[in-house]
Amino acid sequence: MLAVAMSAMLCLFSFDAIARDPLRVLAWPGYADADIVQQFEQITGVQVQVTVVNSDDELWGKVSGHNGADYDVFAVNTAELQRYIDQDLAVPVDLQHVPNHARQLPRFHKLADIPGLVRGDKVYAIPYTYAEMGLIYNRKLVPQPPQSLAALWDPAYRGRVLAYNTSNHNFSLAGILLGAKNPFRLDREQMHQAAKKLVGLRRNVLAFYSSPEEAVQLYRQNEVAIVFANYGRQQLKALQAAGADVGYVIPREGALAWLDCWAVTRGARDKRMAERWLNFMLEKHVSQTLTNRQGLANTITPSGPDSAGDKLIWLEPLEDFHTRMLLWNRIMAGDGPEKF
Repeated sequence: MLAVAMSAMLCLFSFDAIARDPLRVLAWPGYADADIVQQFEQITGVQVQVTVVNSDDELWGKVSGHNGADYDVFAVNTAELQRYIDQDLAVPVDLQHVPNHARQLPRFHKLADIPGLVRGDKVYAIPYTYAEMGLIYNRKLVPQPPQSLAALWDPAYRGRVLAYNTSNHNFSLAGILLGAKNPFRLDREQMHQAAKKLVGLRRNVLAFYSSPEEAVQLYRQNEVAIVFANYGRQQLKALQAAGADVGYVIPREGALAWLDCWAVTRGARDKRMAERWLNFMLEKHVSQTLTNRQGLANTITPSGPDSAGDKLIWLEPLEDFHTRMLLWNRIMAGDGPEKF
C-alpha cells in the first residue's frame, strides 16, 4: 500500500511539474505583447516565455536547433512553413483543440485551399495575420485610383513611383503582368521576360525602398504619386500617420499576400497547451489588438478590402530564389533589356 501511495504521489508531482513548464513562444514583433501574454497566463496558469525574431533566417535557426526542442509554438509565413514540415520540425494541429478556427473569416475556413497549410489530410498551421501588397496612391497627384499593377510602369508617373527593393516579389509581380500561370514558378523563358519587364520598372521609379520608414521618408521628401506597398495596410497606416493624403487599392490582377500562421514544434512539451495558445490568438479581442497596434489585418474581423471580395495571391515557395536574386542584382546594376 505504501508503495502504491508513493507511486501515486510521484505521478501527481510529475503532472504538476509538467503543468508548470512554461510555454515557449517564438514570435514576430507585436505578435505577443506583454499584456496579451499576461491574459493567457491568467487563464491557463502557465507561464509564457516569448522570444522575438526579426528575420526568417533567425526563426529557422532557433526552431531547427536541437530539432525543435527549445520552443513549443512559433509564428511563420506559409511559404517558409514548408521547410519546417519537410524537416519534421512542425507537427499537425488538432483542429478540435482550436475551436476559434470556426470564427475566422470565410476565406480561412477551407484551410486546404490556402497553399502550404495542409499536407495530405493534416493541418500544420493556423492563419493569424496577413498583409496584401496593394498600391498606395497620392490623392493629389492621382485623381482616380489606379486599377492595375501596370500603373507602376506608367510613363505618366515616371520618377514619381516608389517600389520595394527585392528580387522575389518583383519577379512575381512581373510574372503576374506577363500572364504567368504561377508567378512563383517561372520557367527559364518567363524569368528572362520578367527581367526585361523589371528593367522598365527600374527606369520608371524614383527609388526602391527597403523599409516602411524609408518609404515614408522618400514620400515626404519627394513628389511621389504611387507606392508599391510591400507592407500593405501597415505601410498605409505609417504614411497616414505622417500626414500623407493617400488612398489604397487592390489592383484588378490581385495582390501578392503573405500569411503568417501559428505552428507547433515537434519538441513541444505540452502540445495541448500549445494548441490552447493557437486558439487564444484567435480570440476576437486579441486579433483586433494586433490590428489596432500594428495595422495588420487579422483573420477574425473584416478590414478594408477584405470585406469587398478582393483577390489575394498567397506567397508560395519560389522556383529558384538564387537566380531571381542574381538577375535582380544585374537589373539594379544597370543592365538593359537586351542583356536578358
